[in-house]
Amino acid sequence: MFNYDVLVIGSGFGGSVSALRLTEKGYKVAVLEAGRRFDDSTLPATSWRARDFLWAPALGLKGIQRIHVLRGQKGTGVMVLAGAGVGGGSLVYANTLYEPLDPFFSDAQWAGITDWKAELAPSYDQARRMLGVMVNPTVTRADEVVRKVADQMGVGGTFHLAPVGVFFGEPGVEVDDPYFGGAGPRRRGCVECGECMTGCRHGAKNTLVKNYLHLAEKAGATVHPETTVTSVRPVDGGYEVEVSRTGAPWRRRTLTAEQVIFAAGTYGTQRLLHRLKSDGLLPRLSDRLGALTRTNSEALLGFERPSVEGEKLNRGVAITSSIHPDAHTHIEPVRYGDGSNAMGMLRTLLIDGGGPPRWRVFLAEAARRPHRVLRMFNHRRWSERGLIALVMQAKDNSITLSARKGVFGWRLRSRRGHGEPNPTWLPVGHEFVRHAAEEVGGMAGGSWLDLFDIPATAHFLGGCAIGADRDSGVIDAYHRVYGHKGLHVVDGSAVSANLGVNPSLTITAQAERAMSLWPNKGEADPRPAPGSPYVRLPPIAPRNPAVPAAAPGALRLPIVGIT
Repeated sequence: MFNYDVLVIGSGFGGSVSALRLTEKGYKVAVLEAGRRFDDSTLPATSWRARDFLWAPALGLKGIQRIHVLRGQKGTGVMVLAGAGVGGGSLVYANTLYEPLDPFFSDAQWAGITDWKAELAPSYDQARRMLGVMVNPTVTRADEVVRKVADQMGVGGTFHLAPVGVFFGEPGVEVDDPYFGGAGPRRRGCVECGECMTGCRHGAKNTLVKNYLHLAEKAGATVHPETTVTSVRPVDGGYEVEVSRTGAPWRRRTLTAEQVIFAAGTYGTQRLLHRLKSDGLLPRLSDRLGALTRTNSEALLGFERPSVEGEKLNRGVAITSSIHPDAHTHIEPVRYGDGSNAMGMLRTLLIDGGGPPRWRVFLAEAARRPHRVLRMFNHRRWSERGLIALVMQAKDNSITLSARKGVFGWRLRSRRGHGEPNPTWLPVGHEFVRHAAEEVGGMAGGSWLDLFDIPATAHFLGGCAIGADRDSGVIDAYHRVYGHKGLHVVDGSAVSANLGVNPSLTITAQAERAMSLWPNKGEADPRPAPGSPYVRLPPIAPRNPAVPAAAPGALRLPIVGIT
């Protein structure tokens, strides 16, 4: 007898969708989340509230912002930003919900399996309605800067306001649930304070605790916060999952389930699966584990004014607009709210790559113009006078991750992967921030790790790619793990190509599609046996939908042709 039908490891976009949709289908579901449970009042007021903002449980910090530095072969290192807490990345993400362009759907890794654009289209629609997507209604000072720079770069026609998951009711006014016909929580209208990435304390951000997780728990799912998974091992007909109290590894217990869904985010899921494979607990995992890990070909740059005179740059939601300086690149202005200046400590002078070591160029520049470096140590009101430029590309590049056991446990290491080399700098991004700095009368910047060719990404993806068979992927097109029946991967690690846009909508859509193909508990499973050729199937309606049929977020399952 198992404790649960399904254990879900992680409560981000993939995990929350899985919890709701499987609970609706009658399964007994538990969600295991390493982070804390927050409500609006306990989220950090600013990024200086380290206990509530930063994730370092060994130091007693159980906040919402994870920062990992991945090292390995030269040119493959990356700084990874991710989320923590019940609600996962939705607590700290920038609300931005784009559907990717055609190259994502036609990538060679998975294009031969099905027509992904057509098959995922209904799931993107469902995800948008569940996440409350609408176009940002406010043109801010930052957007005016972005539009002017786009004009200077000859791409003014690509400027557009961003689709975001935020409730734009009357600012600060609480109203009844606007999305789920009364099944969801009461909400407050956005006050455009820019605090989205330190956790919205105003009830306006459509985090997963306001939609999928709220509905899942209301329907009967159980969430276990501050619960870290340390082991997953097969037992007769299911799996034994060993967990410990986050920050107190000696406090252990064991849970059992017939099926387990890995949804701990790309870094968390890969780290756990690599360890389980290396320890011999899941020995039949595909050798493709870790391949096609993506950084979204990303860079985090910035520009800032020397003073706060004039209109503040951080009015609005975290991301309000974007441009496409070329066919592959997408750039967005990103902001923090007043007082959240801690992330400004990561910035330094903007140094181009492609020549001598960038740290050496930096030292020479610092010797010539020390006042410019000193300005970068001024964090006072940085969030009001500076902006981050999030640069993403939809190019076919990747790294491959593997696990190495050291003194402090298992660590992930990176090396060159399929496709072009992972970029260590993006010239078009540098051009953009230099133009933007001129526009605001300030200076452009990068991060300290850029000086060592370690770019930053807020969108770490892949490593458990969908493949037609075990030799080409870690999971099949139904998100079932090759080699271990009853295991599934439903998070960013299942994104099988670079998106070139923010990934949250795609992770949600892929999860919606995967869960729609599960049978109701006790019914026959229409999916072909693992390892069999793919068959496109109609979605299966749940016995007990959580949202009334007339509500905007109601589950709408299309009739599709069966091939």
